Amino acid sequence: MRKYLAVIYTALALGANLWAGAAMAEIAALREGDMKKLAIHAEPVAVPDIGLLTADDAPAALADYRGRWVVLNFWATWCAPCRKEMPTLDRLQAALPELAVVPVATGRNAVAGIKRFYAEAGIANLPILRDPKSELSRSMGVMGLPITVILNADGQEVARLIGDAEWDSASAQAILKAFIAGQ
Repeated sequence: MRKYLAVIYTALALGANLWAGAAMAEIAALREGDMKKLAIHAEPVAVPDIGLLTADDAPAALADYRGRWVVLNFWATWCAPCRKEMPTLDRLQAALPELAVVPVATGRNAVAGIKRFYAEAGIANLPILRDPKSELSRSMGVMGLPITVILNADGQEVARLIGDAEWDSASAQAILKAFIAGQ
């Protein structure tokens, strides 16, 4: 009986891995334009549990978003490509409310400056989260800005894009919908 259970378990595991590989290939095929820079990981990567701060200095954490797919964007007010990209992230959040678009201002970013930028750029759908000592960004290997990381519903990194992108593009939305559908 154990032998049969082992065979069944192995078949199920192989089938799941084949399905996951097929799903990742399907998602990779959706990459167009800026999304060609999106690197999809073969296996999910653990994300460290390092605290963040809100605009009011209240504690926040990525764990607050567990159960939802997350587009985690590392940015700064002084970063020109970040400033260009941020409105596309805001429109993405409006277009896909089931997704959590989570921008994290990394390093020295005055709250007043973040709020001023949000007002000037018309950012209405995104939270203000900060990583003032760059602890989360450093632990995740963020060496430049902007960098966007896609987290699955379990809070694991499944893809990463280095540089800015049009996150409200048809390609980006199709990729994110495919990730969500594949769970």
